Amino acid sequence: MEKKREGVIEGTSRIVSDPYYFLHLMAFFSYLPIRSSTAQYTSHRLVDRELQAFLAFLMFSAIKMVREETWEAFVADSLLYAKIFLIAVTLVMDYRVAIWFSVVFSVIYLLAQQPAFSRLGTAKKLTPMQLEDLLSDGTTTKYWLIEFYACSSSKCVRSSRCFPELSITYSNNLLSFGTIDLGLFPNTAAKFGISLAGGVSQLPTYILFEKGVEVSRFPDFYVDATPSLPITKKLLCQYFELDRLLLDYINGS
Repeated sequence: MEKKREGVIEGTSRIVSDPYYFLHLMAFFSYLPIRSSTAQYTSHRLVDRELQAFLAFLMFSAIKMVREETWEAFVADSLLYAKIFLIAVTLVMDYRVAIWFSVVFSVIYLLAQQPAFSRLGTAKKLTPMQLEDLLSDGTTTKYWLIEFYACSSSKCVRSSRCFPELSITYSNNLLSFGTIDLGLFPNTAAKFGISLAGGVSQLPTYILFEKGVEVSRFPDFYVDATPSLPITKKLLCQYFELDRLLLDYINGS
């Protein structure tokens, strides 16, 4: 709960400074003057729909706040629900207002992107050349867990907080963490067998190397393997057996 509270505080402070959050905030607040200008045409049906939409939004947001592991995923889902409910309400008011908000949200989608979690934890931001050097260098840690991501991928943004937090917990002299931005180095994807195609994108992809050799990856190594499950710290921890690796380090294995 403490981590979620810190995430809420941090996320709130970014709302006024990041274009993605600021533009959405302005779009939602623009409903108030539009609503006021149509006050003389307001019906009890509209008031009822507003109340229903507000209560439904609060319910869905509360459920997501409990279930979602990261602030980024919670914000993405909450904004989606808010946009759906707002457009549904404006359809009762005037279909032209609904079209207007649909256009506004489409423009925001094109102009601004939800920011990913910016901290790295103890993970190292790598270039492909640096990764090759680390994997071929026998003096580095025995294991390297690498996250291949792209800031343009919504799945990567939603899960962007998981990898840094895992690195803080599990980094040691046996296991190191690194990240490679495939948005900057797209040619690296083909080298590691990662699909970047829109419909079958495998981002984010996580690969565990032992002494420079790949021993495990998520999702699996074939073109149609998209991460169907939400990326969480628990999922990655269990999949790559990070607790076992930590125990190996503690026991001196």
